[in-house]
Formats: sequence, structure tokens, C-alpha cells
Amino acid sequence: MEFLPPHHILIYSDGACSGNPGPGGWASIVVTPDYMVTELGGAENATTNNRMEMLSALRGLEFVAGIESPIWFYTDSTYLIHGITKWVWGWQKRGWKSMNGNEVSNKDLWLRLIDVTKRRGPKSKIDWRYVRGHMGVAGNERCDEISVEYSKGRRPDLFAGPLTKYDVDVMNLPTPEEIPEPKFDRGAEKKVAHSYLSYVGGTLTRHADWKSCEAAVKGRPGAKFKKSTSAQNEVEIVREWGLDPARLKTDK
Repeated sequence: MEFLPPHHILIYSDGACSGNPGPGGWASIVVTPDYMVTELGGAENATTNNRMEMLSALRGLEFVAGIESPIWFYTDSTYLIHGITKWVWGWQKRGWKSMNGNEVSNKDLWLRLIDVTKRRGPKSKIDWRYVRGHMGVAGNERCDEISVEYSKGRRPDLFAGPLTKYDVDVMNLPTPEEIPEPKFDRGAEKKVAHSYLSYVGGTLTRHADWKSCEAAVKGRPGAKFKKSTSAQNEVEIVREWGLDPARLKTDK
């Protein structure tokens, strides 16, 4: 666990998309140096997961554009981090062509991200921090929950207020992992959750959302939990845990 230094900004972001293209959602959580929290989110009818990951980052950074403070930025998107810290410079030199000569996807959003990051200046450095998704990091899970809700055409309630009244433990900061090279198609869909599974104290449970799953496993030694993407995937996960799928009960 790490502690956010004084006078820093904390941002989490995530995106979701059902289909590629398809309906998508994005979400950011911003904690400003005065310890005020703002949840941001929105939807697009026809988009891709990569665009939602980028848009969530862009909206979070635009929200704090007028605040001159360093940023710790947490995301589970290797595409976003590698893109903004490495790939964009090569793309620009090649006239926004990839190494194989193709047009770079999402150029419009990359240009906006480059602009908003450049405007921050030397005293407002962005520390891009990779965190693996669905590993119990509260800020990441909350952003996933918001973005998935928007991708499904719903409008979740978004919090805005003091950190002391926020029920998501965003200040429990993980040590960032080494950023892996993407092992997926850069246009691939990030699958929307079908359910969340938990195994705690001998009880195997299906949860409709991350929030209820988190409540079941938080602080419980040895608890297992995982996101499923379909009914078949639920069965696969339960069997991976060495359990009988017939034991699976739905959380009420």
C-alpha cells in the first residue's frame, strides 16, 4: 500500500463497451488536493473499448486542468498508458501511421490527450500507474461499475463531495505494477461483466455488481472473487476453484 503525497491529485479511470463497435461507457474518479471527490461518467452509442478508456482519462484530466498539482493516475488499460507515454511519439514522426503503414486508430482522442498532458507543465507531472483490473482495488472497481452501467443505457448516481463522506476506499492505494506489453488486439473489446462470483467461508455466491461482491469479500482472509462474462464462464470459474457449480447461489 502507498500513500498519496500532500498536494497531489488522484485519478482513477476505466471504460467499457458491449460490442466493438457498440454501446459504451466511461468513468473517472477524481480526488483533488482539498480532498473533494468527484465521480464522472458518460455514454456513447457506437464506440469501442479503447475509445472509452481514452475518453475516461481525457475527461478526468480536463476536470483538473486548472489545478497545478502532480497527478497519480491509476488505470488498467495498457493501451492507454503505452499509447500516451510511448507510441504517440513514433506515430507523430510517421505522420500518424503505424509501423506497418496503417492509419492510427483514435487519432482524434490521442491529439486531445497529448494537448491536455502538455498543458500541465513541470509542476503538474502525471504519474501513470498501471493496476490490474478486478483485483479488489476499490477505485478501479467503482470506475468499472459506473462505466458498465452507462454502457447498458443506465444512469448511475455519481458522487460529488468530501472524501470523508465517500464510501469507496479510494485512498487504499496499491503499489503500481510493471506495465505489461499488451497481449491483445488493440481494437479488442473489453467484455462487460455478466456477474461477480465470490467464495467466502464455504459459501459460493453470484453477485449482480462489484459493490455487493466487494462487501462480501472485503477483509475476509482467503476469500476468492472474480468477474464472469457469461453463464458458461461462471461455470468455468467455479470449476477452476475446484467447486461444484450446483453450489452457486444468487445474492439477494
